[in-house]
Parts: sequence; C-alpha cells; structure tokens
Amino acid sequence: MARPDKAAAVAELTEHFRSSSAAVLTEYRGLTVAQLKELRRSLGDGATYAVVKNTLTKIAARDAGIDGLDDLLAGPSAVAFVKGEPVEAAKGLRDFARANPLLIIKGGVLDGRPISAEDISKLADLESREVLLAKAAGAMNATMAKAAALFQAPLSQAARLADALRAKQAEGAPAEEAAPAAADEADAPAEAPAEA
Repeated sequence: MARPDKAAAVAELTEHFRSSSAAVLTEYRGLTVAQLKELRRSLGDGATYAVVKNTLTKIAARDAGIDGLDDLLAGPSAVAFVKGEPVEAAKGLRDFARANPLLIIKGGVLDGRPISAEDISKLADLESREVLLAKAAGAMNATMAKAAALFQAPLSQAARLADALRAKQAEGAPAEEAAPAAADEADAPAEAPAEA
C-alpha cells in the first residue's frame, strides 16, 4: 500500500498534467538554487516549475492518460507545467538553456501528445498568440480592402465612361446646332436683286 504522502504527490502531479496545456520535462543537474529561481521567473506567469520524482511522475502521467514520457523520465527530472500559452514558456526554457547549458530539455507533452526537444525548440521560435492573431487580422483587413477596391473598380470605370460621353456630347452639341441653322439658311429662297 502506498504511503499517504506519495499518494498525495501523485494526485497533485496528475492534476497538474490534466489542467496544463503543456508539460516540458528537463534535466536540471548542476543548476544552483538561484539559477532554478531565475528559471522559474523566466517561464512567465502561466507556468510552474517543479522538481519531481521519476516513479511518481510516471504514475501520475499514466493516471492523467498521457503516454510517451516514460523514456524521458531518467536522471534528475523537473517538469514545467504550462497553464497559459506554451510558446512563452518554451521561449523561456530555450533562452535559459542557451545561457545555462546545464539545463537539458528532454521533451514533453502538448495538448496530450508527446513532443520532442526539437519540437519545443520549434515552438519557441513561433510568435506569441496575440502577434499571430494580429497578423491574421491585418491580412484579413488587407484582403477585404483589396476586395472592396476590386468591386468598386467597375462602378468607378462606368462613372468615368459616362462623364466622358457627356463631355463628348457637350463638345459636339454646338456644331450640330450650327449645322441645322446653316441648312435652314440654304433652304430659304434667294432674294431678288432690287431694281434700280
């Protein structure tokens, strides 16, 4: 029978796995307490970083319905549980690992699916959700503006054509009015010369 403290630890880890959008497994061997504190700060507000026991973490992951972590749980392990945006936490881990080579990113889980350390690096290279949404909105706005201009072009062309026709008719109207007047004068009988 399991001891109550271990059962509580497994239950807590299971809840973390279930409520997190991502979990990243790392090896922290050689990092000081101050460096671990700095790492926790670099992860952002939506993530927690906890040193875990491998056996209890395997049980908790299995209880949470997550597969593929057993091979990663070897040696001293810690897990970054991400409740917010995974990109921010991945960037924090990547940047910290670059500055502190003793931190090794092993892999993790994203939305219930196992991901490798390379996948986490790719995730860190992405822009944040807000930036991606802003870019998508900008692209949609530009597309809508192009569509509006495209739909407006035939109407403006028709208006310019109508104006050109009106202008041409206005130029041609005095000549046409003068021509019937000259024809009327030609049709009039010639006056007889006055007798002297």
